[in-house]
Amino acid sequence: MTDFTVSIRTYNGEQRLPAVLDQLRSQANLQGIDWEIVIVDNNSSDRTAEVVQQYQANWQVDGKEICPLRYCFEGRQGAAIARRRLIEEAQGTFIGFLDDDNVPDLHWVATAYAFGLAHPQAGAFGGQIHGDFEVPPPRDFGKIAPYLAVIERKQTFCYNRDVDGTPARKVLPPGAGLVVRRQVWLDCVPEEQKLQGPIGNSLTAKGEDMEALLYISQAGWEIWNHAELHMMHQMPKWRFEREYLLRLCQGVGLGKYPLRMLGYMSWQKPFVVWFYWLNDGQKLIRLYLKTYAQLKTDVVAACELQVLKYSVVSPFYHWRGMLLEKVAKGGRGRSQQPQLKQTI
Repeated sequence: MTDFTVSIRTYNGEQRLPAVLDQLRSQANLQGIDWEIVIVDNNSSDRTAEVVQQYQANWQVDGKEICPLRYCFEGRQGAAIARRRLIEEAQGTFIGFLDDDNVPDLHWVATAYAFGLAHPQAGAFGGQIHGDFEVPPPRDFGKIAPYLAVIERKQTFCYNRDVDGTPARKVLPPGAGLVVRRQVWLDCVPEEQKLQGPIGNSLTAKGEDMEALLYISQAGWEIWNHAELHMMHQMPKWRFEREYLLRLCQGVGLGKYPLRMLGYMSWQKPFVVWFYWLNDGQKLIRLYLKTYAQLKTDVVAACELQVLKYSVVSPFYHWRGMLLEKVAKGGRGRSQQPQLKQTI
């Protein structure tokens, strides 16, 4: 039985994958751990497949295969779709999720596996994600760093319960570098999630990783942060361009409504949604009045405002989507009904 699967989701990753695979080739302290690597190509149009084939042809040390290195192609785009495919393809008890710009440290697999064994109630856990910046990030970057999966939480703790008097955290780890128990994911996370996450270059309605973790947490499993689990997140210059950051924060805001509603019964949702809507609205007004003079020059302030703006929009965005889907299904149902012949 495979102990640990490193699963890599990639889209047009021919330039980024080599750094990840080179680091995985050099993983240390793996004695007694049966592990594998699975790469899901989420409809790339570059040379990603060829790059993987080149590594597969030379995936050896001293004439012995390092571990199985498998590749599969998923033509339906979407981060949640690709991740589900990774879950289905993986054979490990534990699955560690990497994107093609996540470079784990040399002990990442061994550290993750040991922590999972030591914490049998942990359904999922993340670690520290350090930014590998091509250019210096903008001023006050820390306020929006979690939206770009740069998180350096330097204590080991459980997110969803008190530990040593520390209150439970309202935040959760990002999908980058997340480790899950495969069976827990299969038992708790639906095949079709409400949020699909990035689709190609689209960033609309992010939060698919948070959604999956909420399902796992609500099923009674613990979610942890392990401070000794480290990886680098490669951050090229374009990730700090104003247009990209605003699109990213728009997607974060639009994903708020379905995430917030997961914890409530159907009868509660009509009441709760207006509480969140009014709360976000007053925060939006206060932040705008505080920062409006700097919004053209302070990209971090503009991003914070963008998240709140689209959090306010989020319920209407998703209600509209559900209505259009219902209308489309109704149209298909009518078209499939048999036509009765008229009689005279």
